[in-house]
Amino acid sequence: MKTHPLFAVILIAQLTVGVLAQQTRRPPLEPPPSARQTMQPQKQQPQKPEEEDVVRITTNLVQVDAVVTDKSGKVVTDLKPEEIQISEDGKPQKITNFSYVVTETPAATNNAAKPPPTDKNAPPVPSVRLKLEDVRRTIAVVVDDLGLSFESTYYVRRALKQFVDEQMRTGDLVAIIRTSGGMGALQQFTSDKRQLYAAIERVKWYANGRGNVGAFAPLAGNDQSNVAGNSRDNQDSGSPAEDLDQFREDVFAVGTLGALSYVVRGLRELPGRKSVLLVSDGIKIFNRDDPTRSNRVLEALRRLTDQANRASVVVYTMDARGLQVLGLTAADDTSGFNPQQLEQQMSNRRADFFESQNGLNYLAQQTGGLAIRNSNDLAAGIKRVLDDQKGYYLIGYRPDESTFDQRTGRRKFHHLSLKITRPGKFNVRMRNGFFGVTDEELTPPQTPAQKMIGALVSPFGSSGVHLQLTSLFGNDAKAGSIMRSMLHIDARDLTFGDEPDGWHKSVFDIIAVTFGDNGVPVDQVNRTHTVRVRGETYKRVLRDGFVYVVTVPLKKPGAYQLRVALRDTDSERIGSASQFVDVPDIKKNRLALSSIIVRGLTAAEFARNKAPMKSPGDNASAPSTQSNAATPQSEGVEEGDAQASAAVRHFHSGLVMEYGYMIFNAQLSKATNQPQLTTQVRLVRDGKVIFSGKEIPFDTTNQTDLKRLAAGGAIQLGTGLGPGEYALQIIVNDALANEKRRTATQWIDFEIVK
Repeated sequence: MKTHPLFAVILIAQLTVGVLAQQTRRPPLEPPPSARQTMQPQKQQPQKPEEEDVVRITTNLVQVDAVVTDKSGKVVTDLKPEEIQISEDGKPQKITNFSYVVTETPAATNNAAKPPPTDKNAPPVPSVRLKLEDVRRTIAVVVDDLGLSFESTYYVRRALKQFVDEQMRTGDLVAIIRTSGGMGALQQFTSDKRQLYAAIERVKWYANGRGNVGAFAPLAGNDQSNVAGNSRDNQDSGSPAEDLDQFREDVFAVGTLGALSYVVRGLRELPGRKSVLLVSDGIKIFNRDDPTRSNRVLEALRRLTDQANRASVVVYTMDARGLQVLGLTAADDTSGFNPQQLEQQMSNRRADFFESQNGLNYLAQQTGGLAIRNSNDLAAGIKRVLDDQKGYYLIGYRPDESTFDQRTGRRKFHHLSLKITRPGKFNVRMRNGFFGVTDEELTPPQTPAQKMIGALVSPFGSSGVHLQLTSLFGNDAKAGSIMRSMLHIDARDLTFGDEPDGWHKSVFDIIAVTFGDNGVPVDQVNRTHTVRVRGETYKRVLRDGFVYVVTVPLKKPGAYQLRVALRDTDSERIGSASQFVDVPDIKKNRLALSSIIVRGLTAAEFARNKAPMKSPGDNASAPSTQSNAATPQSEGVEEGDAQASAAVRHFHSGLVMEYGYMIFNAQLSKATNQPQLTTQVRLVRDGKVIFSGKEIPFDTTNQTDLKRLAAGGAIQLGTGLGPGEYALQIIVNDALANEKRRTATQWIDFEIVK
C-alpha cells in the first residue's frame, strides 16, 4: 500500500536543522485520493450574547445570587431593592447592588421543546462545538460512584442517558465526572454526546466503595455468633472494626467533597451562573455515637460552600436511592430477634438513611440549590434542576471592616440570610455564607510548574498561547492501535529573542499527558524545547505557526483524553488544549472507522497532483486507491496554505478539501472473499445536515489488507458557503454484517474562513 502524502506528519514551516528538537514520523494511515463532491451553503444561526459576571467577595463588595419563589413554587422576578433585607451574621446590611439576571432567553425557551423522536438506527448527527459566547448553561454532573449501591448505579446510568438524549439543548456545556477517577477523569466540558456517552459507560459499581449492594444492607439472623454484628446496642462503639468502618465512611465522604471542590475551582473560570449536580447515595455529616467525628466532614462542607459562593456555582444534590421502604424486606432474616431488638434494628436503619440525606440537604441548602430526594424518577429530578436555572437576583452590599479583619475575620464563617419584606409567603434559596477572606487572598502566587499543572488539569483551555489540538486514532497490523496528535502552536504568542547573525530564539516548556477512562495516565511527555530560526523561515513561522507531534500507543480500547499545556518561558504565558478520542475494540471484528484527516488544496493543486475532479453524484466518484501526488521534499513538511493543513483545518470556500480514513473489520463474502460496503459523505452545521451525498459502492481495487481498507475522497467547498464551523461526517454501511453492526460513522470538525 502506497504512503499517501495526506497522512504525512505536517510541520507548517520548513524548519532548518536545530530549529525544533522534536522528530516527526509518518503515521500508519494511508488514504487514497478520490473524486470530489461539491457542497453549498445554508443560513448561519445567530449567536447568544455573553452572560454578565456574578458573585464577588472583596473588601468593598460582597455580592451573592438568590432565587425567590412564592408559596406555589413559582419564581418571583419583580422584587425591588426596598423589598429585600440581607443580613450578615444577623446584622442588616445596606444593599448597594441589585439586579435580576435572566439566563434563558425567549428563543432558548422556545428551543427547549422536547425534540421529535428519531430513528435509533440512523447515524447520529455530529454535535456542535460551542464557543464561550455560545454557552447558555454550564452543567457538571458529578456521579459519586464510590458511594453508589449496585442498584442505584443502574438507575443513575439510565437517567444520565435520558438526560443526554432528551434534555440537553443547544448551548449546553456538560461534563459527567466520576468521583472514582483521578484528575484525568475531570473530562473536558463538551457538547459532544459521544464523549458524554463514553463517560456514562464508565459509571460502575465499586465493591470496595462505601455503597452496599442495595440501598441498605439486609439484616442477618441474630444467633449467638453474630449478635454484635446486628445490633448497635450490642456493639462495642470503640471496637477497631467499627472505628475502621467509620473512618472509611468519613474518608470516602470527604473524598467526594474533594472531587466537588475540584470541579468548582474549574468552573470558576467561566462567566455567569454555573451548576453542579451531585448524584449520590448520601453523605453523613453527624455520627450518633461520636459527634467529634462529624468535624471532618462538616469542615469540608463549609470549605466547599465558600468555594461555590466565590465561583458562582450552585450545587444541586440528588439521592440516587429514590423512594425507599425502610421497614422489613424479603432480604431480612429476623430469626432470633426479640421485638425490642428488631425495633432497634429498624430504628437504626431509618436513622442511618435520614442521616445520609442530611449531608445532601445541607450542601444544597448552603449553596442555593435544590435537594432532590425520595423520587424514583431520576430523569424528572434532573429536569427540575435544569428548570431552576432560568434566572436569579444579584444582591451586593459593602461589608464592615471587621468582616475581613486579619485577626478575627479570616477563620470565621460569616452567615448570610435574606428576608423578603413584601407581604406574602416566600421561599429564598441562596448561599448561606463565606469565610472572611477576599477573592484576591485566596489566589496566592504560583510557581511556573504549578501554573502549568493547573492549566493541564483544568476542564477549560488556557489561551495565553493559542493552541489547536487534533488527535487521530489509527490501527496498524503490526503496531496495533495508536493515537497520533498534532498540536498547532501560534508562534506569534511565543517570545523570540534576537541573537547574532539574524537568528531568533524562543524557549518553551510543554507537558502532554494521555489519560485513560479511569483517569490514570497511560503516557506523558514533559520537555523543554528551543526554537532557533532566521530569515524567511522566521517570517514563515510567525505567519503560519508550527506543529508539535505526539504519538501514543494504545494497548486497550476505550475512551482516551490527551491534555497539553505549553508555557512560554520568557513571558510565562500559558496555553492548554485537550482532545477526546474513543478507540474501538478492533479485535471484536465489528465494523469501525479510524479518525478522519483532512487538508485543503486549490483546484489547480488538486488537478495537478491528483486524479481529475468529478462532479457531485458522478458514478466515477467512487474512491480510488491510486495516488499521483508527489511526495513532499522533506518528511514532516507540507507546502501550501498552513491554515488549510490537517492540524488547523481553516479553509476558504472554493477550496478542495481532501480527506482520508481507514475502514476496519468489513465482513467478507464467502463466495467472492470481498466486502460489500457503501460510503456516504455528509456536511453538518449547527447540528443540521446541510449536504448529504449519495451512497457510493466501495472499490477494493489494489487493497492489500481487507481488514484495514484505505479510503478517502475529496470535496469542493462551494463558494457560497458562509464562514463558520462545520463537520465532515463519513458513514460506512456493511451489507454483510448483522443489523446492529452494519453501520459505522466518524466525523471531524473544520472551519470556513473569509
